[in-house]
Formats: sequence, structure tokens, C-alpha cells
Amino acid sequence: RTPVPSWDWLNEAGRILGRIRRTQGPSIARAAALMARSIAAERWVHMFGAGHAHIPLEEVYPRSGGYVGFHPIGELALTNFLNVVGSSGVRQFCFLERQEGYGDAIMANYDMDPRDTMWIFSHSGINAVIMDVAFAAKRRGVPVVATTSLAHSRAARARHSSGKKLFQVADVVIDSCVPRGDAMIEVPGLRHKVGPGSTLGFIAVANSVVVETARNLLELGVTPLVNPTANLPGDDADAVIERNTVEYQRRLRRE
Repeated sequence: RTPVPSWDWLNEAGRILGRIRRTQGPSIARAAALMARSIAAERWVHMFGAGHAHIPLEEVYPRSGGYVGFHPIGELALTNFLNVVGSSGVRQFCFLERQEGYGDAIMANYDMDPRDTMWIFSHSGINAVIMDVAFAAKRRGVPVVATTSLAHSRAARARHSSGKKLFQVADVVIDSCVPRGDAMIEVPGLRHKVGPGSTLGFIAVANSVVVETARNLLELGVTPLVNPTANLPGDDADAVIERNTVEYQRRLRRE
């Protein structure tokens, strides 16, 4: 007969979600207040992540349930290494994310305003590109929200010349509550653990913040421009998404 799965990963995932719920409410509330202020002013919540930490950017916007005001900054060389080897491979990614100055070059492409918010995702919070982005935002007077694993970051060594890690420079820190090392499950016979948890933690935090930001916006008298799903019949979803896209484009062109 078919063996029953161990459910080890699901059990650990449940513990991560429980820890976020028990401990991160105040930080999520502070982040949502900052982001609502930015969006209400028709400014931006800029989002940045390298490697798998770019996944929450796609989760927030422009997917269904997301709304205008979140601006994902995806650097192709840091987010597309599915070739594994060859062009845009893992070796290049590992090299680039540790190069100090690369984040400054990325940020030079974007106009930012103190009314904006910078939201950075990084499991370790130690690599140079992440720190460059955080410092560049702060130099422009933009508050920084970090979503990171405090357990991992506190145990790791900084790779930026400042000697700082992301949680040490951010204005608001939301702990993903994922254990150090990311992979969570020991399987007898394997040297290294399997079953990473960082994406789960990131997505749980991201959607929690997005929901609370929407509530804050309504309290400010601003109705967020939400993208509905385009995959249900009998709705005007396509027209709504197009209107939202036009508004997103208008705000970008204004800058």
C-alpha cells in the first residue's frame, strides 16, 4: 500500500505561520501604516529582493488581489537563474549578489521620494547588493522595511564593508520566523537538510502586510485599485485590470 507521508515540512510550516502570527503583529502594523501613507500620497512602495527573495515581489503586484502602489524592482541578473549553468546561471548570481556597488547601480535607475517606502526581502540579510539598496534608500530619506530571518541573520557574518546586516539598518523589521539555514527538515541518510521555508515566510508576511495596508488606506479615505482575477466568467476583470495598469503607468511616467 502507499506509504503515508511524514508531513514534516507541513508541520514545520505550521509552526512558522504560528510564530509570525504570535510575534510579528506590531511590526506588520507599523509597515502597513508606512505603506498606506505612501500609496495614499500616490507614491510608491518599492520592493526589492535577490534570488528566491524576489518571489514575494511577484506575489504582491501585479497579481490578482494586489493593487496599484507597489513597485517591484526586479534586477534580471538576480532573479532569473533557471538555466542553472551557462547564461544567467547560479555561479553568476552568487558572484553578483556579493558585489558591493551593484546595488547602487541598480538604484541609480529609480527616482525616489521621502514619501515612498522601500520594502526589502532577504532571508540572510547579509549580502552586499541588499545592503547597497537599503543604504541608497535611506540616503534619499526613504524608510526601509525589512523582511528577513532574524535567526539566520544574527548567526551569519555581514558581507558589506559597513559591517551591517539588513535588520540593523531597517526602520521596521518583520521577522519571517524561518530557522537559520532556510532548509528545515532532516532526512536520515542526508548530510544537509531539505525543505526550505523562506519563501513560505516571505509570502505569509507579504500578504499580511498587503491586507493591513488596504485596511489602512480605507481608513485614510483612499480606495485601493485592486486587480481582480481574470479567470472567472461574467466579470469585468479585464477592464478593471486595464484601468489599473493605465494608472500604474501614469504614475511611473509622472516621475
